[in-house]
Parts: sequence; C-alpha cells; structure tokens
Amino acid sequence: MAKVHITNVVVLDNPSSFFNPFQFELTFECIEELKEDLEWKMIYVGSAESEEYDQVLDTIYVGPVPEGRHIFVFQADPPDVSKIPEPDAVGVTIVLLTCSYRGQEFVRVGYYVNNDYADQEMRENPPPKPLFDKLTRNILASKPRVTRFKINWDDGHSNGNSANGHENGHDMQMMHDDGPSTSSASTTGQHEATMDDNSLAMPMENGVKALNENSNSLAMEC
Repeated sequence: MAKVHITNVVVLDNPSSFFNPFQFELTFECIEELKEDLEWKMIYVGSAESEEYDQVLDTIYVGPVPEGRHIFVFQADPPDVSKIPEPDAVGVTIVLLTCSYRGQEFVRVGYYVNNDYADQEMRENPPPKPLFDKLTRNILASKPRVTRFKINWDDGHSNGNSANGHENGHDMQMMHDDGPSTSSASTTGQHEATMDDNSLAMPMENGVKALNENSNSLAMEC
C-alpha cells in the first residue's frame, strides 16, 4: 500500500498573468515515517506535437517526512517562452505535478491550462506572433487527473517502476528533463487547506481509494 497520499491541492493565484509563477498548495498524508526525501516535479507541456518542448519548471525535495499530515507550497517560474512553439503558445496545454520516492514516481496530478488574451479584440484578432505579456493563464483547478503507480517503498531492490521508467502517458506527452532546477522545502504538520474554486479535495477511503482515475470528468490521459 502507498505510504503517501495527496489529500488536497489548491491552485494559488489563478487566473494569473502568463509570466507569474505557478503556485500549488499541496496537502499530503504520510502513513509511515519516510527516511528519504520525496522528490516533487512541476512539468509544463509546451506542445502536443513533441515531447522536446516539455519543460521541467522546478524540482523540490521534501524530507525526511514524519508520519502525519503535511502541507507546503510548490512554486515555480513560468516556462521559457523561447522553448514554446509559436502555434502552441495560445490555447490549451497541461501542467503536471509528479512525486517520486527513491527514484520511483508513484503519483502524478495533471491540470489543463488555458492561455488566452485578456483583451477581447486580441482574442478575436490574435497577433501573428504571440505576445506573452498580454496572455492570461487559467488553470482548470476543479478538473485534475490523478494517476498512481505501484512502487517499492521499502529498502531493497526497486520493482523497476522508476520515474524514468513510466511511459509518458498524457495527451500532450511529458518529457523527462535531465536538468531541472532544484530547491528544497520543509513540511509542516496538521494544517488545513482553505477550500475555494481553486481547491481540489481528495477525500481518502481507508487511506487509499480517493486517488482514482475517475477524479477527472474531462479525462486527461496520464
């Protein structure tokens, strides 16, 4: 059984300007002390056409993790616009949050992201080249897709389900970036997240069942 369960995600500062940082408040339950770090990644899918345009916006390490409920804010800078194909700059894309333990990815949460011009006239007559400073980013916070993977949580050999071993498996296919920026975060226990339109509650049944594929009515393949 998984030792870590995401119980709530709140998308902060949403909608927002394209160049504002991404911010997610994550609440997770740890049912047993973890002696090693959890590795969290935020990935921006730059194009539906090719994985080469995906960007790992940041990687953070949380741990060691004691038993109990924990909450932290995962913040990352926006994607490098020079790596986004111009035809894919405006419209719908995906942002992914992944978590791994001992190099094994065990959960992935994906959100649709709509980038569009705030100005009505620009929406109706978009400029030939995207003007990113005029774009508004709107994350569809209430419609995530959660995918879980079985891993080996204990000491010993991995079961082969490493973070780089999964098929990408989302509609706009995730790229595995070898060079993400890194930072660190500590956890705080026993905090309750505020619920609003940008909040996703993931109630747990026997500590497991809520993180299922039916959590997204707009099925985004993960």
